[in-house]
Amino acid sequence: MRRNTASALAATAAVAALALLPATTASADSAVLTYGSAAGTAVSVGDVLTASLASGTNATLATSSGGTSGITCTGSTLSATVTDNPAAPGTATESATAQTFSGCTSNVLGVTGVRSITVNNLPYSTAASSDGTVTVTPASGSTIQTTVVLSTLLGSVTCVYRAPSLAAVSSNSATSLSFTNQAFTKFSGSVLCAGNGYFTATYAPVVDSSVSGAPAIYVN
Repeated sequence: MRRNTASALAATAAVAALALLPATTASADSAVLTYGSAAGTAVSVGDVLTASLASGTNATLATSSGGTSGITCTGSTLSATVTDNPAAPGTATESATAQTFSGCTSNVLGVTGVRSITVNNLPYSTAASSDGTVTVTPASGSTIQTTVVLSTLLGSVTCVYRAPSLAAVSSNSATSLSFTNQAFTKFSGSVLCAGNGYFTATYAPVVDSSVSGAPAIYVN
């Protein structure tokens, strides 16, 4: 949701959004976010939504859009708290509070390892509309930012990437949230840091961790 430091920033993006895109039409009195099924039980304000990478997938942070050079992570998680969940159709909002990456490697020439990928400036605001639009934005006066620390042939290198906003697409069929080629630009770092980063990842299922059994989340 990194292939070099650039990819890392993608991580930020992913960080934020946990809302799902509606795949079915809900009844007029259902909430935008429900659990159990589409048009099911309304998710309560304050509930925490979480997700990990979809089974068998990786989070990739490429140095070019759609490219194969960059960073690949076998693990990643997202966490967000619901701040508003109106009746559908409408727009639900969440506060994205955490995003992690693990098992990261790089195939970029000169990079020997990925020490860490950290999403900065949290929380981010996530808006999930009934029309399927999911947008992640930073707090006023802030920016979406990701810091990537790499091991290179010349020693440790820190790369900082930023993006004004991020977009994702959800699917009720898989209760998933997908980021595709979300662009970050290098804000600071050595010449060994890629100038851009493109984040791609699919998280599924997105669940309500505040409810017993952690049921899947749907958007209506």
